[in-house]
Amino acid sequence: MNYAPKRQPQSEFRSLRALRQHALHWPGQGSPLVLLHGWMDLAASFQFLVDALDTERPIWALDWRGFGQSEGAGRDAYWFADYLGDLEAWLDLISPTEPVDLLGHSMGGNVAMLYAGVRPQRVRRLVNLEGYGLPDSPPEQAPERMARWLDELREPARLAPYADLDAVAARLRKTNPRLAPERAAWLATQWSRPGAGGEVGGRELCADPVHKRSHAVLYRRAEALACWARITAPVLFIEGEDDSLAAYFGRRYPRSDLLERLAVVPQLRHERLSDCGHMLHHDRPEAVAALLQEFLGPVHTNGGQRVAIQTGRQRGAK
Repeated sequence: MNYAPKRQPQSEFRSLRALRQHALHWPGQGSPLVLLHGWMDLAASFQFLVDALDTERPIWALDWRGFGQSEGAGRDAYWFADYLGDLEAWLDLISPTEPVDLLGHSMGGNVAMLYAGVRPQRVRRLVNLEGYGLPDSPPEQAPERMARWLDELREPARLAPYADLDAVAARLRKTNPRLAPERAAWLATQWSRPGAGGEVGGRELCADPVHKRSHAVLYRRAEALACWARITAPVLFIEGEDDSLAAYFGRRYPRSDLLERLAVVPQLRHERLSDCGHMLHHDRPEAVAALLQEFLGPVHTNGGQRVAIQTGRQRGAK
């Protein structure tokens, strides 16, 4: 049995920065909450969290370029600055004059942190779900990184196909064993589409395979922190107890480095949730929602009236 969403979104398509881009919109009253998904994910990934929120405020979840239903860039690489450009283009439509509440997961959390430092006046409050950034890349890595990228350009980028929706759901649960079967089955319908080859029942991921290529540009910790230090909005950083940081990066990115990075954020609250990993908004959406509602507090409407958001901590959140 598949998951049944409680609050149905509308699909919104806009031509932004020469691409047809897509977002999910849950209409409501008050100032908007904007959700930014992670790498190899999509806007629909936030459905469980939206359903767990006790609010009637408008919520938007963006499909980054080349993910979900947004058009691919049609290039040999995706540049991180383009995500900031796309976010600003969406915000110019969603809330051109008032700051928004911004939530990002993983890569989306990194985009949110950078943007909030570059455009501090446009973000009221910021929630970062496991958006750690990457290990610092010393300059001497540049030649090898560029050579690897050039080598990968010799072959077309591809993503593995799947036999059917069950195979997609099984892949999702392999990556995240905590993902409930009914949620995996529903996500499989969003995360994939019928295969281009025309095979009966065949599925392909809703993502441009170019995202899988190595990138020629190094990650520079100092540049990211220069942006983080300029954030004026209160920031809530939430991570799962499973310690994805160590699992993904090991000694290349120790926890002490993370704590040093978070220390530059002027107003920070740091929470860890038990019994969940990197996909904490899938594992425990109710607990994430409780922290989110407490942190965001009341929401102003356009008319200056206030719409109360129910608050309270979920048991087990810490």
